[in-house]
Amino acid sequence: MMKQFGKAPSGKRLERIKQCENYKDGSFKNIEETSVNPNNVSMFKMMKDMRNRPKSVKPAKKIPFVKTNLNGIEVGKPAFVWFGHSSYFLKIKDYTILVDPVFSGYASPVSFFGKAYDGANEYGVDDMPEIDMLILTHDHYDHLDYPTITKLKNKVKRIVCSLGVGAHLEHWGYAEAMITELKWWESLEIMNDFKITATPARHFSGRLFKRGNTLWSSFVLEVFGYKLYLGGDSGYSPQFKEIGDTFGPFDLAILECGQYGENWPQIHNFPEEMVKAAKDLKAKRVIPVHWAKFTLAMHPWNQPIKRFKKAADEEGLPYVSPKIGELYQLNQEFKQEIWWDFE
Repeated sequence: MMKQFGKAPSGKRLERIKQCENYKDGSFKNIEETSVNPNNVSMFKMMKDMRNRPKSVKPAKKIPFVKTNLNGIEVGKPAFVWFGHSSYFLKIKDYTILVDPVFSGYASPVSFFGKAYDGANEYGVDDMPEIDMLILTHDHYDHLDYPTITKLKNKVKRIVCSLGVGAHLEHWGYAEAMITELKWWESLEIMNDFKITATPARHFSGRLFKRGNTLWSSFVLEVFGYKLYLGGDSGYSPQFKEIGDTFGPFDLAILECGQYGENWPQIHNFPEEMVKAAKDLKAKRVIPVHWAKFTLAMHPWNQPIKRFKKAADEEGLPYVSPKIGELYQLNQEFKQEIWWDFE
């Protein structure tokens, strides 16, 4: 079997998984009843719809980007650099964090499917500084990229991931001692004034045929006096309010805003739901991700940000949407360009 498919949890890891309340009948479950296809749309129709997508699902020209020297970011307020889709870099004081990096140029186990847009794959492993913490929200190919993860091995000091994902990582050569797997509501104290907690998300997992072998999560960072919410992938659910009531308000929430569809409405936020989720989380500022790199749905490539901006403006929700690679430091004066306004 090809190595990029990863490996299912076994042994002590599987025994730990079986103790989880949301693991039933051989797989992890969402809190709410959730289906990846609640309308029972046939596979034939889905494939037909995907084949007949409009040209606007991909940008007609190169995505604008900025090449930031990640080694040269000055220590200060939390810094954020987005690499397109759900991959991004955080620097808080001297601590570096990398989330769901996908630098191979495609969002699938094969190079001919899910290809990155021109201009959206300008960063790679060589551009990364030493990474104090790699965070992996779940094991889908557009979040857990085998070529990237294997190339990062010598740059990563420790990994925090959803429970079960460590089986893939150990299969790919990472040492067990550097991996911490968390179930929902479980926390890890990194140092004084730095804690990470895995929190629920409404999604699913799986790299080959079986879904739910491993957990999918959002994460809360309480770090050096700041609170950040890292959303991973999730459809809208009451858990956003529970997380907001437990940990909020958040200085920054990084939430998915793309790859939604009428055929799978429960597992990805629609842009208007993202605004609702941000309010539930009591987020002071939001960054929309999970768009502008891959076509994994049927909407125009820039529809997510357009719909989100309209809804956020109507609700008075503060947000920033930097270009790929553009440095944003929390609460800085940021001149928002409408850089996505082309077909």
